[in-house]
Amino acid sequence: MDSTRHNPQFRQGTPPGPLAKLAAFVLSAAFMVLAFMFSLVALAVVAVLGVALGGWLWWKTRTLRKQMQQMREARQTGFGQPTRGDQVIEGEFIREVPPDQRLP
Repeated sequence: MDSTRHNPQFRQGTPPGPLAKLAAFVLSAAFMVLAFMFSLVALAVVAVLGVALGGWLWWKTRTLRKQMQQMREARQTGFGQPTRGDQVIEGEFIREVPPDQRLP
């Protein structure tokens, strides 16, 4: 047998009383406050992790940045001259393929 038939308080279609409305309002307000607090804590954790990761990345790339700065300064002082005695040769070439080795 259905238990809602014997208890008229839980029958479908009956409007909730003022005490039930007040309880629902208080519980939903408490839930909203807790959700807002959780989101603030989560945002703070993400911000701290982001700053920590950025600091770690900055620390690990400091030698690379220093090398790039030195290369930039060396390029500005000796512009147009090879830095390590390298010789740059530019040009074009045409490879002639015999007719029997050409693609169809």
